[in-house]
Amino acid sequence: MRGYLDPGETVRFEARPHTAALFRPLSRSLLLALVGGVLVGLSPPALGVVGAILLGIGALLALRAVMRWDRTSLVVTTEKLLVIHGVARRRAAAVRFARIGPVEVEQGLVGRLFGYGTVIAGDLESPYVPDPRRVGRLTA
Repeated sequence: MRGYLDPGETVRFEARPHTAALFRPLSRSLLLALVGGVLVGLSPPALGVVGAILLGIGALLALRAVMRWDRTSLVVTTEKLLVIHGVARRRAAAVRFARIGPVEVEQGLVGRLFGYGTVIAGDLESPYVPDPRRVGRLTA
């Protein structure tokens, strides 16, 4: 993370996406695993093989989703907003506060209940940010 900072720049906020970001991909994986489990339990061997394949695909998709979530972070420094992501290939997108207007925060009803939202800074949009109002205050 330090490789993305300029000299004298300090980190004011750093977080990975809210765990709500895992809901949709993990629910798909769970559905595949359930279907696979039912097919494995059925007596014809051909269905058992298909079920085992579905179980494996569900597990791989779940692992991929968790790894992506774990390797993504939002960083607010004294000078910019960074989104760093990627597993095999790390990527970073940054917006300097001096070059953008106000930072916007969007929160739906579910986001307000669970404490996450989307932060929009210029062309950079980051969903599932925990405590997005705090991020908005830090960038002002």
